[in-house]
Parts: sequence; C-alpha cells; structure tokens
Amino acid sequence: MDGTPLSSPTPFTPPTTEEDRLSWLRLIRSRRVGPSTFQRLMGEHGSAQAALAALPGIARAAGIDDYTAHPLDAAQAELDQGQRKGARLLFLGAPDYPLPLAALTDPPPVLWARGRGAVLGRPAVAIVGARNASSLGGRMARKLAEGLGYHGFVVVSGLARGIDTTAHGGALKTGTIAVMAGGVDVIYPAENEMLAASIADQGLLVSEQPIGLSPQARHFPRRNRLIAGLSRAVIVVEAAEGSGSLITARDALDQGRELLAVPGHPMDPRAAGCNLLIRDGATLVRDTADVLAALEGSLERDPPTPAPQTRTGPPAHTWPDTLTLHRLILDRLGPSPVAEDQLLRDLDLPAQAVAPALLFLELDGRVQRQPGGMLARR
Repeated sequence: MDGTPLSSPTPFTPPTTEEDRLSWLRLIRSRRVGPSTFQRLMGEHGSAQAALAALPGIARAAGIDDYTAHPLDAAQAELDQGQRKGARLLFLGAPDYPLPLAALTDPPPVLWARGRGAVLGRPAVAIVGARNASSLGGRMARKLAEGLGYHGFVVVSGLARGIDTTAHGGALKTGTIAVMAGGVDVIYPAENEMLAASIADQGLLVSEQPIGLSPQARHFPRRNRLIAGLSRAVIVVEAAEGSGSLITARDALDQGRELLAVPGHPMDPRAAGCNLLIRDGATLVRDTADVLAALEGSLERDPPTPAPQTRTGPPAHTWPDTLTLHRLILDRLGPSPVAEDQLLRDLDLPAQAVAPALLFLELDGRVQRQPGGMLARR
C-alpha cells in the first residue's frame, strides 16, 4: 500500500468516537508503527481497534515475542494533556485535516494543532533559511512574508531562529503556521516563547509528535517534510550547503511543489545552498512579484488531491514461502533507500504478496520505511 496514491480522501474512515480517537492515537504511537505502516495496517484490518488486536500476532510472526501496543492509559494521558494545553487533534480524512498533506503518499495520520485552524484552509507558501541569517537575509524574509500575506497567502515555517523567526514575525497579522519538531507545547528554541504564543493566538502551531515531546535531531527532517507538504511553494532565503533548509527544498521537489530561492553573493557561505538550487533549476526570487509570477494561477487551481488507489490483481504464479520472501527482500535492500515500486519489480511479485513480509521486517527492525515510499535495510 505504501508508495501507492491513496483513494480520496483516505482508504479508511476517520474516527468519530472517543474510543476510535484513542485507538488511532495508540496505533500511531505503537513501537515501529509510522505513517506508512499505520496506513498499511488500517487498509488490511479496516479499523485501528482491529489493527491493534493484530499487532502482537504480526510481531510474533516476525520473531518478536514481547511486542505490546501503545498502552491505552498512555494514549488517554496524551489526549488529556493536549486538551489542557489548548491543543486539538486533527485526523487524516476529517474535514479539518489539511488537504495538501492528505495528498502525500504517507501523510501523518494524526496531527496536534494549537491556535486558529482556519489558516489551514488558505493557500500557503513556506519560507525557510539559515539560523545564522544575515541582516539582509532577515530583511528579505520579512519583506516576502509581508508581501505574501498581503496577497492572501499563509506563511509556513519551522519556528527556528533566523529566517524562520523573521518570516513568522512578518506574517503574524495575515496568517502563519509554525511546524514543530517536538510537541506543540514544547517551544524550541526557548527564545521564541513569545513568538510561539503570538502564533497560537493569531495563527497555528502544528506537530505530528506527541504532546510534551522535546525535539531531537531525528525529528527535524519529518518537520521539514510537513513544512513543504502544507505549502504550494517553498522559498529558501539563505542556506549553506548541507543545511536543513535544503532537506525542505528536496521535499518540495519530491512533493511536486514550486521551489524558489533568493540568490546571494558567491563568497557568502550562507548563500551557497540557494545559489546551487538556482543553478539546478529553482526559480530565482528578487521580491514578492517573482513569487506571485511563479505561482500564477495557483489560487484558481484546486488543491492537490490524492489519485485513485490502484491494486494489483491476483498472482499468476506461486509465491515464495515466508522465510524465502524475507531473504529475497533483504538481499535487494541496502543502506541506500529503494522505492517500494522498484522492489516489487525486482521481485516480480504483486504488492499483496510482499506487503505482509515487509510489515514483519519493519516490526522486526530489519527494514526501515522512509518518506516517499522508500525502503532501506537497517
């Protein structure tokens, strides 16, 4: 199922009762269950409750005897804590879930949001860049944020110091979304406490992470993917080679978003990443007019929607036994990610034959699923 477009809006029904909401939260918080595995389990079992009941058996089949799903009391505690913090859950497939994210191949099933949810219904542009921004870079980010806000766009960024902070500040009055690497109640860096409070009052704080979670390095790439996913375009304002902003730029290209960059002096290392992006085809940005020209007609276009899901028919030959299939999968995977579609072609097997084996290997920790339907061997 992963790596295949979802049927509209999702292949399963979002939760409508408190029990269902807790089950969704338990499933996505269970060990080794990420967005892709969540959707696979839901597609195979039809509901979060059924998927939770099946998890221990799936784990045992993968050779894990001590597997337990995320406890009910822990999910209830997270739900209660979120409500005390003034946050609410957004569930994939529900009317208040952001449609651009739902169109991704593996969107987060659950988001925490704190602030004004109405901004999620407006077209958005991301502005990201260096933490050690120059004065000129900061002025450019603010100018772009103010201009885009004037023209009806919400500005999305990651609440980091530097360009992110300036972009949020420039768009406070017109609408801004801060995507958090940790919980929506954990402000990082701490110096942005007041800015985050203003965003919660006038815009929106969003995270796929649990309430109370302190951000760690591994959380930032997932945050960057959501920044791009919420936006029609990503603008990079100052970025060194190898910076996190270039991860967001790559996500934008992978997701079919417009990619734009502000050029800088060749001798300034903070401009090296932007200049490389422009060299490789990103739209050069001098002012808001350049952004609007790149997005011409985007306000009239419908937001991205998931394509109809396609399923592979019954196999025309005998499938390998489980142990052989596990070996075949692992033999074809390495540290470098491989698209699941490519793996299926290499194995010459239908998706329904490979999907259960992949799930076993994921839960066993031998296969890692990455954004965009990519697979790697641990």
